[in-house]
Amino acid sequence: MATPSVTLGIDLGTTSVKAALVEAAPGDPSGFVVLASCVRATRAEAEAQSAAAAPQAREQDVSRIIRALNECLAALPQRELRKVCSIGVSGQMHGVMFWKTGQGCEWTEGGAAPIFQPRAVSHLVTWQDGRCSRGFLASLPQPESHLSVATGFGCATIFWLLKNRLRASGFPVHLLPDTAQPGSVAGRTSHLWFEIPKGTQVGVALGDLQASVYSCMVRRTDAVLNVSTSVQLAASMPSGFQPPQKPDPAAPVAYFPYFDRTYLAVAASLNGGNVLATFVHMLVQWMADLGLEVEESTVYSRMIQAAARQRDTSLTITPTVLGERHLPDQLASVTRISSSDLSLGHVTRALCRGIVQNLHSMLPFQQLQEWGVERVVSSGSALSRNEVLKQEVQRAFPFPVSFGQDVDAAVGAALVMFQRNLSQKEP
Repeated sequence: MATPSVTLGIDLGTTSVKAALVEAAPGDPSGFVVLASCVRATRAEAEAQSAAAAPQAREQDVSRIIRALNECLAALPQRELRKVCSIGVSGQMHGVMFWKTGQGCEWTEGGAAPIFQPRAVSHLVTWQDGRCSRGFLASLPQPESHLSVATGFGCATIFWLLKNRLRASGFPVHLLPDTAQPGSVAGRTSHLWFEIPKGTQVGVALGDLQASVYSCMVRRTDAVLNVSTSVQLAASMPSGFQPPQKPDPAAPVAYFPYFDRTYLAVAASLNGGNVLATFVHMLVQWMADLGLEVEESTVYSRMIQAAARQRDTSLTITPTVLGERHLPDQLASVTRISSSDLSLGHVTRALCRGIVQNLHSMLPFQQLQEWGVERVVSSGSALSRNEVLKQEVQRAFPFPVSFGQDVDAAVGAALVMFQRNLSQKEP
């Protein structure tokens, strides 16, 4: 009997790395089963390598990301890793990092398993980077695309580096990767890697947004809501849809390429779980200034409990502390303040509601109905640990909301390669 083949999916996220092992399961309604998965926090934030970029810069130490990846793979069952026949990869969209040709990494053969480590590489400048001002972005050549360029996008960052560090003109097109169809093979592993055989196929990298949607969009009438560090609401556009030919920087909805030459309509808010984290950090800092010490995890759980008891509030919070790509100068605000709405429960309830309402302002939910959406599949780390945020999502959407579905970019990346291998085996 042939040994069942396993597909490995890897997602290199903003705050964590996830790996998942997927195997065919003909008896399961989905056709596959997740054998094992692992998540590790990266804790990769780093000081900007250019003083001119601070304080708006958002950079990460690549070695910490790869260390988290190696820890993930080490935690997966070796018996299943030996069966891996292909690897799917997704990661943070829009960011950029550089490496010297032929010196990007080095393999270490010692220890329990061979691992690779970054060598001559830059920091990763992430999608959250804010060094490119509105004036600077306006000075760039107009993109030949329906998508606008925003700060944090890799090409914009490269232009900024050219102006502020290299003092050269023109764009180094040779740095950009070649594009390929999703599911195609980028190469093969060059070493045995945590029992994954040498020569295993590695698929071309996918955007974490598309991979996440692919992992859970069962029907075209599903919309996918992911509330993690940021927030994304995505819906499939009808077959034959073509986006506008020219970008509109003021448009809150972008149309991203999806599989089979279709498009996803995406409202991507920069303000999600990070807003709640900022609020918690502020409270902890205030208490420290008052001579009191308390863990952030304690503050978070207490404020959610307080908001759960406060079923409604008149307080209104616009939570855009990071602005939005289509409104970069819009900051957060609090209105309708009264003495009766100043409790922790009121403020936390208003903050959670504000995150959802901000998304609604970008992509009105009535528009989803016009596109034929019948259900919302929701997930994300910020949503899974926040019952109040779940309540506000249910309150806002005019159709059923499914919670608990694992919107998982690592699984989505694995499934793309899994489906490719499956189609090649079919006569």
